[in-house]
Amino acid sequence: MTPTEITATRKLADGRQMPVMGFGTYLLNDQPTMNTAIQTAWDAGYRMFDTAMLYRNEDILGPAIQQLGLPREGLFLTSKVAEIVQGYDQTMKAVEGSLKRLQTDYLDLLLIHWPVREHFFDTWRALEQLKADGQVKSIGVSNYTIAHLELLATKAKEMPVVNQVEYHPYLNQQALADYDQEHDIVTEAWSPLGRRVVLDDPMLAKMAAHHNKSVAQVILRWELQHQLVTIPKSTHPERIQENANIFDFSLDIDEMTMIDLLNKNERTGNEPEIVYETGKQY
Repeated sequence: MTPTEITATRKLADGRQMPVMGFGTYLLNDQPTMNTAIQTAWDAGYRMFDTAMLYRNEDILGPAIQQLGLPREGLFLTSKVAEIVQGYDQTMKAVEGSLKRLQTDYLDLLLIHWPVREHFFDTWRALEQLKADGQVKSIGVSNYTIAHLELLATKAKEMPVVNQVEYHPYLNQQALADYDQEHDIVTEAWSPLGRRVVLDDPMLAKMAAHHNKSVAQVILRWELQHQLVTIPKSTHPERIQENANIFDFSLDIDEMTMIDLLNKNERTGNEPEIVYETGKQY
């Protein structure tokens, strides 16, 4: 069933609840902008906030939450382990740094940002330990293909509950989303609007006009109805509010199929297999 409000949650395989929609903080790099964005997002109903070591903004997201007086227990905080600090000991130490910068003693969700061949199993073992220690409530991955997930399953004590991947109408990764669903892994969409390349699509514009919505709202609704968790980002208050306003309409089966058919396997980000092989983004 498709959620009817932004405060709805999805149950993870570990039994915990995750909001169906979150706010991405990529490229929010100064305190005033971060504070305004987080306050606007909070007021619009967002309760999940997504960051990463690589974004270099954990040290302004943490203070923003404190300065705005948001209740920690009412938030779902996600961060991600950067490629450069992967490996068991390095990951343990790096997460300690993340918690300090975010001014919290636990993360709701910790993801491995990209698969790295050299540290593939050791980094995951660190996440399992961090969860056992209570520093992280849920653990997952980002940018993992089916092959990466199957490789991980050969040694993991527990499997990821989330796989955060690039997902939008021009890259719908249907086989991967199906695989995740079959294995009780929630697919979470980063770049859910395709870094804006999808927003000029004429068919989506026509569909948006029909629903009296924006193209962005139609795309986010499509992702929601595909049972994905989505994390749009914006620095514009009106857009942050607009992105949250997708719970008062729905797309019919024909519309869903029409959007599915826009897929071109077109990435705006890195190819996971190359990052896996080289250990770095390019």
